[in-house]
This record gives sequence, C-alpha cells and structure tokens, in this order.
Amino acid sequence: MDKLLGGQIGLEDFIFAHVKGQRKEVEVFKSEDALGLTITDNGAGYAFIKRIKEGSVIDHIQLISVGDMIEAINGQSLLGCRHYEVARLLKELPRGRTFTLKLTEPRKAFDMIGQRSGGGRPGSGAQLGTGRGTLRLRSRGPATVEDLPSAFEEKAIEKVDDLLESYMGIRDTELAATMVELGKDKRNPDELAEALDERLGDFAFPDEFVFDVWGAIGDAKVGRY
Repeated sequence: MDKLLGGQIGLEDFIFAHVKGQRKEVEVFKSEDALGLTITDNGAGYAFIKRIKEGSVIDHIQLISVGDMIEAINGQSLLGCRHYEVARLLKELPRGRTFTLKLTEPRKAFDMIGQRSGGGRPGSGAQLGTGRGTLRLRSRGPATVEDLPSAFEEKAIEKVDDLLESYMGIRDTELAATMVELGKDKRNPDELAEALDERLGDFAFPDEFVFDVWGAIGDAKVGRY
C-alpha cells in the first residue's frame, strides 16, 4: 500500500489507478504562455497530468505523458498542493525560459482518458443516479445524493469548466458549479467578483476571467449555447 500515490481516490478528481513507477526529470523550454497541460489531483496531495493538448509545447515532449505525477517544478516540491496551485505555478513560469519538471510515471494504470487530445472535453460517461438526483463520491466525507442541475446550470457549469481549463489548465466541475451558484443571481460582473473574492479568494482570479465567467453564465441563462 505504501507504493500507492495517495490514500484516497475521488471519482471526479482521480480517474486512473496510479502505482509508483519510474521517476524522471525533464527540461522544458516554455516557448508559449500555454503549455497545453490539464492538471488534476486525487484530493490527498498528489497532482497528475490529466490531459495533454495536441500540438502544444508539452505534446512535443514524448517523455511527458498523461498519468505522470508532478512531484516538483525547478526543485520546488509540489507534494500536498492542489491541482489549481500546480497549474498556477506552471502558468507563472516566465516565457522564453527553461524549467525542470520532476515526474513519476505510473507503472500500472487503467486509462479512462485518451493519452492525447485535441483539447475538447473528455467523453461524458453515464451519471450514477436517478432522474431527480445524482450520486456524488468525494475524496473526503461520505457520498451524498444531490439534485441534478437544471439545464441552464448544467450548460453554465460546462462553459465555466472550459474557462477554467483555458485560463488555469484545470478541469474542476465542483469548482465550476460553485462559481455558477455564486453568479447566477448576480446583476453585474462587479457583484460576481465580490462573491468570488469572499468565497474563493485564494484563487485570485484575474478580472478578465471573472468577466468571461459572467458572460458564460449570462449566455447559458438566455439559451445561447
């Protein structure tokens, strides 16, 4: 059991079994602002590469693969960091400079996502639940049955999740759902910004991102899908 990377596995946050394999250090030249990585974590302090965008900076480095655990950036340990913290560190690295990734690849895994993607959303599987509710398994706490989102909320969550990937390199439907819940009754972007700062201030979302989230929620409200 000490070989397992993480003590808990969340259905949404951690989508493949990971057993420690080979460690590797890879030098990456950041030629573009966006590296093409989508990061996830297992809720227990380990961040993983969830997706690599086709044609991106990382896509051209064959030593880096979906499923790799990101152990350190430039010698800074990332153990204990959430996926959005890792994504933020990668985003803040200066363009035109070389940095070092310390990775651990999985020795055994059953893959539920494509190794390389064209940047679209992963294939949507069937939800566990009834027509009135859905079963949500969490990395911490008990499983709960929650009401399914409305058609508006579902589309808004999808659009905000896309924005999270575009701006931060993460996909997090729970975070997107929280943002939609906070923003659906707000009258303007300033009110949304205040609500996000109060509830999710640690993320330090840039103004342009908040404005795009406001627009995405507004589009979903009026059916502009």
